[in-house]
Amino acid sequence: MIPNQWYTALPSQNVKMNRPVGVRLLGRELVLWRDIDGRVICQDAACPHKGANLSDGRVIGDTISCPYHGFRFTTEGACTTVPCLGADARIPKSLRLVNHPVRERNGLIWVWHGENRAELPEIQLPTEVTDRDDVHATATWTQPVHYTRYIESLLEFYHVPHVHRDHWFNYADYLGFGGTLKKLGLDGRRRFLAATKIENSEVTSDGVSLRNHFDLCQEGDKTNRMSVFVMFTFPGLVHLSAPPFDVSVWISPVDDENTRVIFRWYEDRRLRRYVGSEHVRRLIPSMALFMQKRVQEVQDMNIVKRIEPRISERGVSKFVAADELNARYLAMRAKLIEEARSASAAANAAANGEGDTTSDGAANGSDAPRRNGARRAKNGAAPAAPAAATAESHANGLGQTEGDRFAVRA
Repeated sequence: MIPNQWYTALPSQNVKMNRPVGVRLLGRELVLWRDIDGRVICQDAACPHKGANLSDGRVIGDTISCPYHGFRFTTEGACTTVPCLGADARIPKSLRLVNHPVRERNGLIWVWHGENRAELPEIQLPTEVTDRDDVHATATWTQPVHYTRYIESLLEFYHVPHVHRDHWFNYADYLGFGGTLKKLGLDGRRRFLAATKIENSEVTSDGVSLRNHFDLCQEGDKTNRMSVFVMFTFPGLVHLSAPPFDVSVWISPVDDENTRVIFRWYEDRRLRRYVGSEHVRRLIPSMALFMQKRVQEVQDMNIVKRIEPRISERGVSKFVAADELNARYLAMRAKLIEEARSASAAANAAANGEGDTTSDGAANGSDAPRRNGARRAKNGAAPAAPAAATAESHANGLGQTEGDRFAVRA
């Protein structure tokens, strides 16, 4: 996972007042709850007393109560109540929870993964996602794949006619993407399965987001053509638009083996002129999400779960020209990981008074990073990097490969 980034945890609607919610994210078990003002709180879920999961507990005012022994913790993580010791008990300051920076934006809850900073950066959200008033439906689920592979399954749209076929629900795809009015949609399946070629692909970048416009078409038939727009924003937002298909998907690592997905499906804007009720218009995105999870996701994951290697990085795939967006995503990801690693090494060296700020204390046999993390945990702040043994911490292949750069003029 990429350090020093905001990751989505859950839709805001999933965390209600007076009810803690547990979520595994970034290699940690976390608990999310709201204080009396509705502000969301994110803390480590394990009670420091004996490790009970606080998501099974209760919210009492501005505190969360452990389900095991009733210890209560404030929004800042301090323990204020130990029932077995009585009201006058002297509570050790070390008996506290680790808090994690958390924000709400665009109907989602975001958790910071990275260094402790006096000022955290703003959450990066492109206008394609923020500047819209569409009725939509949002759902979340997990998939047993590494997040890089899930992201890749969304970045390249040309797998669609090969994978999303032969289930009865795929006839909705045939009708929406391939069927013509002249044939009353009956030619949809044939045209959908024949549209396999990428043409007119153009990838642009503003340093934060990658945008890819292209046509998915049938070779030799100019009438069978679909315009597609795919956008990726770090660390894990994919926006796809191929009308009537219009979705935003936020992807966050649960750990090295699992990925959390927040899927938002927008209404077909053409229905606005015919249907005034937002409730009725939301029914279609809600039904689409229901089937997305049970049909299209299953079709995709049947392939993705068996991909080797399980983690994608530069150099592991032999890309073709149509994979330019995928290649540039991996290149930018590798750069962000390396920048975060270098910054962390320099900060550790400076904190320990080392002259060489380019070396990581751990690499020189020093336990300084461990000591620094222990001090942060003692003070109730999240360690600089969550305790997940991520394979990309050993990311290799940082050099340029042939597949990383394309000038696509198909």
